[in-house]
Amino acid sequence: MIVGVLKLSLILAENHSLKGKRGALRRIQARVSHKFNISVTEFDDQDLWQSAVLGFGMVGSSRQIVEGTLHKVVGFVEDLGLAQVGDAEVELFYC
Repeated sequence: MIVGVLKLSLILAENHSLKGKRGALRRIQARVSHKFNISVTEFDDQDLWQSAVLGFGMVGSSRQIVEGTLHKVVGFVEDLGLAQVGDAEVELFYC
């Protein structure tokens, strides 16, 4: 079993309030969860309105599938155009 974790730092340059940030993150989380069926949560920079750190997690039986899916998530979030991707880190854990 492979557990994959993606830490994605986002820059919300066009955002001007925490309310706007929550709306943008809600749209990103919903679209990613629906398309890739993976878990997602905001876990850092929660009080900053122009940046966010999202964590994505998934479990699978193949390293290639888990790692590939997490890299596709990065591209998908970039293509949404709701935020700029600042940094993306993928970690895999073998159980």
